[in-house]
Parts: sequence; C-alpha cells; structure tokens
Amino acid sequence: MKQIFSLITLIAAFPAIAENARELDAHEHGVGTLNIAIDGTTVAMAFEAPGADIVGFEYAAESGADLAAIDAAVSTLGAPLDLFVMSDAANCSLVDAQAALEGEDGHDDHGEDGHADEEHDDHDEEDHNELAEEGSDDRGDDDHADEAGHTEFHAEYTLTCDKPDALTEIKFTYFDAFPNAKEVEVQIITTSDAQAFEVRRDAPVLDLGR
Repeated sequence: MKQIFSLITLIAAFPAIAENARELDAHEHGVGTLNIAIDGTTVAMAFEAPGADIVGFEYAAESGADLAAIDAAVSTLGAPLDLFVMSDAANCSLVDAQAALEGEDGHDDHGEDGHADEEHDDHDEEDHNELAEEGSDDRGDDDHADEAGHTEFHAEYTLTCDKPDALTEIKFTYFDAFPNAKEVEVQIITTSDAQAFEVRRDAPVLDLGR
C-alpha cells in the first residue's frame, strides 16, 4: 500500500506505545484495531480487521459475488468519516485514504489508494485473477482459523481537524456497515500521552471527554 503519511512512523517515535500496539496485532475474528495519532491539527489513523469481519470470508475470492464484495468493502473503508464519526466541533476533514485487502504474506491482494473527492480506478480482471491465485483457501469455521491462511483489510487515513481539542467522541458506525464486527481495540497517541480503549458493538460511542 502506498503511504504518504504513515502512522507506523509516528508510533515508532514512542517505543513504549509501539510495544503496546504490537500486543494488539493478533488476528482474532470479530476484533479490529484502530490506532490514532494526533499531532497538532493532523490526525493519522491505521485500521486493521480480519477479512471475515468485513466480507464474511477469508478464502481466496474467485466468484464474481465475492470479488464484488471485496471491492465494495474497500470502497466503504475508503470513507473513514462515515465509519468513525468525529465530534462535529472538531471540524475534521479527510486528506487521504488508502484501503486494501492483504494476504497472510503481507502483500496487497486487492486495494485502492486515493485522495478525498477523487474517483478511484476500477480494478481490472488481472487484479481479480491475482487475488484468486494468491489468496489462501480458508473455507472452514473459526475453530480452524489457526490452521489456514488469513486475510486482513488494512486502511490508513490522514485527516485534518481544525479543533483537535474538541474531539470528545467518536461514533463507530463501522458496526452498522459490517455486521460481523464485534469489537474494535483503539489506541490514541499524542506527543504527550497514550490511551487504550475497547469499543463494542453494543456500546459504539467512544467517549474521549472523560
């Protein structure tokens, strides 16, 4: 995935925080991770979720329906402010969004890069064939997840928030978009502090004003 602004770089500046982030890097169905770094008016976000959470499967997509589901998911993940709704008073806007489906080996199987208000190019048949060849066959249930390959959706976002101090809550409409998702582990990093939260489907609003 092309990166014009990497959250990983920001996390690396804080060794203790980076260690905590690595602890969250486990592939658990139903659980996604969202790391947020705030530096002045710039907000960088990195999101990961198992393929099963987003499209309901992790096997190599071959059918037109499965490929269409992946395309639709990537498109939805490319609109973070519709999934993670920031406080109106913070006046946040999207600068850049990048989303992709990645296989177990870490390379992009399927994805798109783009900027706010730009149209993304359609994926051609060659991309679809590559996904089918490189994906791993995981048609079993969650009990066999450790025995099969995994796919994950990864996304990175850059936002500008005119009043970052007014960011007092984030509403996770993400759960409405993806019914298989149950929880998101959130880590918020600033130059002076780090906080960790768990946001669940039955309580989808993260209160940052506490």
